[in-house]
Amino acid sequence: MTLRIWGRHTSTNVQKLLWGCAEMGVDFERPDMAGEFGFTDAYLAMNPNRVVPTIDDSGFILWESNACLRYLAEKHGRGGLWPEDPRVRADADRWMDWQTATFWPALRPVFQQLIRTSPEEQNKALIEKGIADAGEISAVLDAALADRDFVAGDAFTMGDIPIGGVIYRWYEMNIARPERPNLRSWYERLQERPAFAEYIMIPLQ
Repeated sequence: MTLRIWGRHTSTNVQKLLWGCAEMGVDFERPDMAGEFGFTDAYLAMNPNRVVPTIDDSGFILWESNACLRYLAEKHGRGGLWPEDPRVRADADRWMDWQTATFWPALRPVFQQLIRTSPEEQNKALIEKGIADAGEISAVLDAALADRDFVAGDAFTMGDIPIGGVIYRWYEMNIARPERPNLRSWYERLQERPAFAEYIMIPLQ
């Protein structure tokens, strides 16, 4: 049975899984869900949280995007996206959680306001605060990348995927950003990956 990844392709959380699967050569189907497509009762029976993604892997239902990515990486990407060294894997895990708990909460209001809110309804103060907060927080990732090509070391891992998707949004939006040379170099390395170009580098919406 083909893996199903439920959710619209414009969702950063769905994109994590699409990008990860493409890196590992995992076939999948992506039924649309959420946004203009809404939530069906059948979907809510799988995931009552009214969010995407949800995966169905031969009857195994899982939600929470980072948990899904970890599961798929362990199943299909051992020694690649899923580092065998527990310390390297913990480092990758750390950056996945940092994206969810630290960087994206700062940038998400900016994205929601500038991309998904009509100009007359935008909260300028919220936008300015988010821009400033994300810019300050980005220094943490920039410093970590000073002596490594990817977030967990010399190799691309699952740790690069969640933050890579939101860093694309950070660079793609017309906002002020501090110069972060190490982060910029890492971002340029991500852009060289065909799966990043296909699933992440799409118009923001």
